[in-house]
Amino acid sequence: MRQNKDLNMTVDTDDHLIWMIGECFRNNLRLLIRIEPVLDHITFIPRDQKERIMTKARNEGNSDAVNALIDTIVKGPRPPGWSREFIDALSSAGCTYAALIVDTDTLPTPSLQAENDYCVQLIMILSPSLLKMKTTDVCEGCYAKNLVSEDDKQNILAATSCHGSKAGARILLDRIVMKPPGWFSIFLEVLRQTEHPDLVEELTGAKNALGLGTDASPEKDSSSSSSSDESVGDKEKEDKKTPKEEEQPEEKEKDEEEKEEEEKPKDKAKKEEELKRRSQALALETSVDTSGSACCGEATGPEAAGADAGEEDLLTLRPQQLAVAQPALEGRNIIVSMPTGSGKTRIAVYVAKQHLDHHRQQGTPGKVMVIVNKAFANTVAEHDVIICTAQILLNALQDTEDGISLADITLLVIDECHHTKKGGVYQKIMDLYLSDKLGNIKNKKAGQPEAPLPQILGLTASLGVDKACKIEKAKEHILRICASLDASALMTAHMEDQARNKEMIIARRRAQDPFGDVICSLMRRIQEHAQLKPTVAMGTQCYEQWVVDEEKKAACDDDQRKRVCAEHLRQYNEALIQSHSIRMCDAYQLLISFYRQEDRKKEGVAQTHTEEFLFKLFNENVKKLEDFSKQSEYENNVLSELRKTILKKFSGQDEVRGIIFTETRLSAMALHSWIQENSEFHGVKVCSSYLIGAGDQSAVKPMTASEQRDVLRKFNSGDVNLLIATTVAEEGLDIERCNVVIRYCLVTSEIAMIQARGRGRAEGSSYVVIGVEGSGVAERERLNEQREKLMKKAIEAIQKMTKKDYDNKVMQFQMEGWLEKGVLRRRTEERSRRRRMEPSAVKFRCRGCTVVACGGEDIEVIENAHHVNLSEAFRAKFKENTNSSRRGLNAPCEAEKYISCQGCGQFWGPMMLHRQLECPCLSIQGFVVLQGDEEETLESWTKLSVNFNQFDFYSHASRIVYRDEENT
Repeated sequence: MRQNKDLNMTVDTDDHLIWMIGECFRNNLRLLIRIEPVLDHITFIPRDQKERIMTKARNEGNSDAVNALIDTIVKGPRPPGWSREFIDALSSAGCTYAALIVDTDTLPTPSLQAENDYCVQLIMILSPSLLKMKTTDVCEGCYAKNLVSEDDKQNILAATSCHGSKAGARILLDRIVMKPPGWFSIFLEVLRQTEHPDLVEELTGAKNALGLGTDASPEKDSSSSSSSDESVGDKEKEDKKTPKEEEQPEEKEKDEEEKEEEEKPKDKAKKEEELKRRSQALALETSVDTSGSACCGEATGPEAAGADAGEEDLLTLRPQQLAVAQPALEGRNIIVSMPTGSGKTRIAVYVAKQHLDHHRQQGTPGKVMVIVNKAFANTVAEHDVIICTAQILLNALQDTEDGISLADITLLVIDECHHTKKGGVYQKIMDLYLSDKLGNIKNKKAGQPEAPLPQILGLTASLGVDKACKIEKAKEHILRICASLDASALMTAHMEDQARNKEMIIARRRAQDPFGDVICSLMRRIQEHAQLKPTVAMGTQCYEQWVVDEEKKAACDDDQRKRVCAEHLRQYNEALIQSHSIRMCDAYQLLISFYRQEDRKKEGVAQTHTEEFLFKLFNENVKKLEDFSKQSEYENNVLSELRKTILKKFSGQDEVRGIIFTETRLSAMALHSWIQENSEFHGVKVCSSYLIGAGDQSAVKPMTASEQRDVLRKFNSGDVNLLIATTVAEEGLDIERCNVVIRYCLVTSEIAMIQARGRGRAEGSSYVVIGVEGSGVAERERLNEQREKLMKKAIEAIQKMTKKDYDNKVMQFQMEGWLEKGVLRRRTEERSRRRRMEPSAVKFRCRGCTVVACGGEDIEVIENAHHVNLSEAFRAKFKENTNSSRRGLNAPCEAEKYISCQGCGQFWGPMMLHRQLECPCLSIQGFVVLQGDEEETLESWTKLSVNFNQFDFYSHASRIVYRDEENT
């Protein structure tokens, strides 16, 4: 028993380390590992895989090869003891800092890592000056101080001898930055000892770096003495040199210059690009850290080093920015509404630094929390600046045992604060704040001490007007956001109009659409078969909403003919919509994927009359659809306009970095394929990729967070220069060189318009809207422009209000919110008490047929999230399926196996593995919930007020173990 426990602990530790290497340390390791010597010391990776990694190193560079090494380790298999061998290999290859990171027991502190990152970046930036060092002398000094190994020393000296001093210096700098934190001070000491005062001055910003002729501190005196002694020794050696030896340095310098000139331009450019890439990568890895910071629990930030030059450059504001920040510097809650790229983040950093400095001067602790709209207690205790998602903070605030309170925070920075509205996670955080504020008002009246509240700093590019048409309604919307954030002021700055380079391109509707005509014909026949009479046009979002409602209604009424027809109509409608903006062949593939999946669902299951009709109808017309999808003369004109726009933008500028925003995941992937397959784009060096969301609401496989990060890294570095994205990229994507933004057949709100337009950061950026005539794209875009103007007028009107009127209005909306929440809370509690049922009161009928799958008493809940049923009666009603299409379109789930109804093949949920126990996990969307005479379909288990039993692992595990023993 003890042995099994130890084995489980080892497996858990191994999985944790793999996750850390693959997700947390990957970017650092790519910069710190030298692939060739590390592979020489690794035995657990097969020879053929090693050769593939080395081939990648030769063809694509060291960083990509390290990426391949990490992927190989993560993928496995990994023998026992692999982690120790990997760490030893890193140490033996001279990658000691990488070894310290992987060996989590010796992982440097976040602040020390941040300081080290800053030092590495400094070396990269100043490398042109550092390459002028006396390489041989510095190499000997670094070897004596154990900064370089014996092998490194030999390589450096060989490069210096064969290719000149600068070639050796490059290798030396590359080696020392891979050392653990502390190398920088040793390197400075070596530079002092080898008489490089100019380089020391550049690296430290301190004049008279050798300490000669000044009132030096004891430490400096020691350095000076050492330097002086060595200088005397060096002078004596120089006096003994022969004339021939004295001439050699000049000749050698001349040879070096000639070799530098002879160096191949391609190799030189490659080295410079690698240096630039490493510097950029380090810059991306770091963010401001004042005396220790954490990003979702991990610290980053070069400014922790406190270097004067870097800090002065980053932490100063322009006059406009300083004027906007002034109320926050006085400790007041404010909202900063400024365009994307105008310096909101710089303002937040400046305010955070001044805030912490003020608290230190007062001798009180300061805690800055920054919440963002994308992707704990110990973290808060150990760091001064914490960057996290809003949900992480809300979870910590709601955790009554191990969480935190708002009193632990002194400054709360809320990015994209326009999301602070009803029902959102930002609003829930501010509800806790406003509840504490109300408590303080009561305590003040009662003469009791008040609880400390954090200062609030809200940041946004657009507050929006919430569909308002008149200025009063727009003012009310913005004032409600001010009230939610308890803002004492709304600060803006006059910035240059970002819409100055805007283009709107509206394509003509195609004269003939035989592909769409066939789909419409099929949809009409299905509607007749199901006796469905739509009131909206086919090929629209309104039709989709109508057909979804019809499917739910039919499921509750147990009308399988209408329900199944509605499912198929939804797929045809989606294909029709997509054919208006992407290639017909992509819309055709959507239908093919759907029917293949449906065919797999029906394996071993008898088809109903309706299903036979639907499959026969599709098979009779599939050849027509395929033929029309291949005829380019019927392709939509809007795709042609997009092609012209891309070619124009990428042909007219030296360096282009663009983003195309589109509506759906399918269209993003389809446009990427279209670009990849079109040789015209290759001619202007377009290299595309797509970026889609991580949620599972769509039929298209979502991107993992790791895949999203990889795409953004390539886009930032320039490996990808055209990104096709859904609205997931509208906020928070900051690429300074992005100079083309295209909204393709997509117009939503004025906030989305401003956010998307703001992705173009570079000088002279262009913003293009492309749509089809009659689609409403042009009209909605012009409406958003009017709303943007209305928003600006409303903000100006609010800023002209007297302080008394503004404060009264904010307090009025806060009181209104408190009363509304009290009423809502009481109604919710009352409804919950009335509707809270025992498990036996509900039953679950298959959504695809009349089979009652199970009762609520058989369902158990794992970790308050997963609803499972391990009863034998339930097991007899489903079949297990291998999810071979889980990575494609229309996949039922991401799990390797899933369960479905034995009678009709309806998807019931994934098969999950919980502590080595296979558990059928029920998806409530696969069932109709029966409550007495009531029948309903639900989208989420949270909508069902039933106290299900908690999962009894011991009972189920022991039953299976005893059963297996009896069988053996």
